[in-house]
Amino acid sequence: MLTPLASPRFLSLAGTVALWASAFPAIRVGVDGLGPAALSFLRLSIASIALVAVAPFAGVRLPHRRDLPLIALCGLTGMTAYQVLLNWGEIHVEAGTASLLIAVAPVFSVLLAGAFLAEPLTRNVVIGSVVAVAGTAVVTLADGLSGFTAAALVVLAAAVVQGTYHFATKPLLHRRTGLEVATYAMVAGTVFALPLLPATIRGTTHAPAGALLSAVFLGLLPSALGFVLWGHAVARLPLATSTAALYLVPPVTLVVSFVWLGEVPHLIELAGGAIAVAGVVLINRRRSEVPRDRRDLTPSTAAADRRAGQESESRLGPRGRVL
Repeated sequence: MLTPLASPRFLSLAGTVALWASAFPAIRVGVDGLGPAALSFLRLSIASIALVAVAPFAGVRLPHRRDLPLIALCGLTGMTAYQVLLNWGEIHVEAGTASLLIAVAPVFSVLLAGAFLAEPLTRNVVIGSVVAVAGTAVVTLADGLSGFTAAALVVLAAAVVQGTYHFATKPLLHRRTGLEVATYAMVAGTVFALPLLPATIRGTTHAPAGALLSAVFLGLLPSALGFVLWGHAVARLPLATSTAALYLVPPVTLVVSFVWLGEVPHLIELAGGAIAVAGVVLINRRRSEVPRDRRDLTPSTAAADRRAGQESESRLGPRGRVL
């Protein structure tokens, strides 16, 4: 008999964290040999091919025509723009530092949801946003004012477009599964990345084997398999548990980057990253709500509420990061 932590759902969650954390150092390896444009297109196209191949076996349905504008927005922001910006930024920003900066993406998601989806901006959301932005500033200024570079701003821009992606996926996730939305967005992102094809051909001509293997790794594992594992976990675990696990991505990235690339983060970067993650945790904190007077909550209505909650959680995707 499997213990809870050894069950497939928890193993899927652990695999997602490990894969998404390993993406940051893998980008550093790939971008050195391929350049940001070629690495972006290769990763997106490889992931799209893998997800499309899995789609018939995973029950992925064709998108509705009414969803195409949102799918295009998701592909353009969360896939194409995010890959190009993050890859370019990691030319000059260390992998661990980039993961700490990307961790604030949920801040932009909830602010956009408050502005356009009429989601309430609670006290926790406002305070958490301020705390997360303050932590990001600490990470960016770890080396003094000279550390506030264009590359750091580009990585922050990647966090903004990723936040836009999660905001745009929310209406889709009411009608589609997380895996379906990820597949649609990945294919759309590959289409938007087609202008990068000439640079990809030039970049791969003399690229070292390590860079090419890094692109294959990023496309098949963090991008494709990562979403499959995430979809399996989030459909079987409470959303709070799944979301909380994503807070482990930056610290795991720091460990992987140290072992793989020999990167040693500054203590002030670690402190700033902890502050930023604390802000994101505060944003995601929800007060327990009683749906109706407890005196009127019969066993049958309680069971119905639990079923409704499980169905709702199974359709939600990550509020954290897409790698």
